[in-house]
Amino acid sequence: MGIFDRNKGKKESKAYPVQKAEEEWQELLDPHSYHVLREKGTERPFTGQYYLNKDTGIYECKACGNEIFHSSKKYDSGCGWPSFTEPIRPEAIDVQMDYSHFMIREEILCGNCGGHLGHRFPDGPKDQGGIRYCINSVSMDFKKEDDKA
Repeated sequence: MGIFDRNKGKKESKAYPVQKAEEEWQELLDPHSYHVLREKGTERPFTGQYYLNKDTGIYECKACGNEIFHSSKKYDSGCGWPSFTEPIRPEAIDVQMDYSHFMIREEILCGNCGGHLGHRFPDGPKDQGGIRYCINSVSMDFKKEDDKA
């Protein structure tokens, strides 16, 4: 185990409310979403379907439907991935340290199923808390708010 061991400093295995066998996740998710959500992969910057999305609505975890971000908290950070200033509610996400790729980052996981969503950085808009939640589009679904509501 080296200094950059991905599990260093992490809690053992947190029991999330939604639990499935890996075979079930593979059946439920497309290969790219499975790679990101279950194997902690990433999508290439500037390619995600929600990167430029300006519609009003709720972003949900693609694996379990947990509501994670509202579009009112989305902004263009220029980083290449959808960026948010805060989750829809604190328990919607789980934060763990990530020591992979010779970096020290805060990994963002779905608070309901533990799926990998992206990372959190301290370079967000100062007037909105200074935090940037950098999230993979393939880890989310988007539910557009009804225009008639």
